[in-house]
Formats: sequence, C-alpha cells, structure tokens
Amino acid sequence: MCPSERNLIRPEKTSSGSDFRSAFEVLDADRDGKISKEDLRRFYAGFSNGNTGFDDDEMIGTMISLADSNRDGFVEYEEFERVLLGSKKRSSGFGLMEDVFKVMDKDGDGRLSHEDLKSYMNWAGFSSSDEDIKAMIRLGGGDEKEGVSFDGLLKILAIDFAG
Repeated sequence: MCPSERNLIRPEKTSSGSDFRSAFEVLDADRDGKISKEDLRRFYAGFSNGNTGFDDDEMIGTMISLADSNRDGFVEYEEFERVLLGSKKRSSGFGLMEDVFKVMDKDGDGRLSHEDLKSYMNWAGFSSSDEDIKAMIRLGGGDEKEGVSFDGLLKILAIDFAG
C-alpha cells in the first residue's frame, strides 16, 4: 500500500485524550477526510435490509446538519469527535457507535457474526481472510460460534469511551 498524505499526516489527539479516528474512517466511505451525505448513504445502504430508513435523504441531511458546526455540508473529524464526546452524556453513553453496530448486525441478534464482519470488510474495501475475521472476533472477546458483542466491536476498533 502506497503512503498518501492521509496516511502520513494524522491530527493529534485532542486535549480530551480521545481518538475516534477508526470510527470516523468507517463512515468516511470515500476516504476524503470528511463525512458527506453520500458517505452516510453508502454506509447505511451497505448494511440495511431495506427497513432501516437510513436511506432517507431527510434523515441523512439531519444527521449531517447536527454535526456540521461550520455549515460547510460535511462532517470533519473534529466535528465528529465533538458529537461523540457529547453523546457520552446520553443515557447509554455510546450514541453513534451503537447505531453503527446495529447497522452492521444484519440479523439483529445483538452480535456481529463472522459473516457480519466479513460483509462489512468487503463492503468497506478491506481485503480480509477468514483467519483475519476470526482474529478480529477473538480480539473483541468473542468466539466463532457466538460472534462479538457491541463492547467487543469497541475493542476491535480500540475506542475508549471511558476517557
């Protein structure tokens, strides 16, 4: 893989010490460093069974406008991080990542199976072998039969919501 400006230059962690970069990159489908309406449309279309409602332009527009503090029509990393840090004040504490998990969990059983993870990796353009997926599940504290929980997905993505 050739290095690019995106790979070489990483914004430093904010003063809060959080790093939501991997979650941001999941949603930044075209990898241009900002989340657009089209990125969200692609993300949700890739996992919906036609019944999530996330392909709705109004819903996607609302999601962007809630996070887009500079009103340029995109969600940059700093805006994304601000939204996630603000979501910690919600009752569950995980907000957007819970939504991402639900979209990835195609059968709605509350666990990401080998097939769920493999499907996402292929859709996102990451080549991964069955052994890679098994390793991800183990990293998340799951097993091949049961898959991985929401907390396991956070471990895989190395997101620390504890601050």
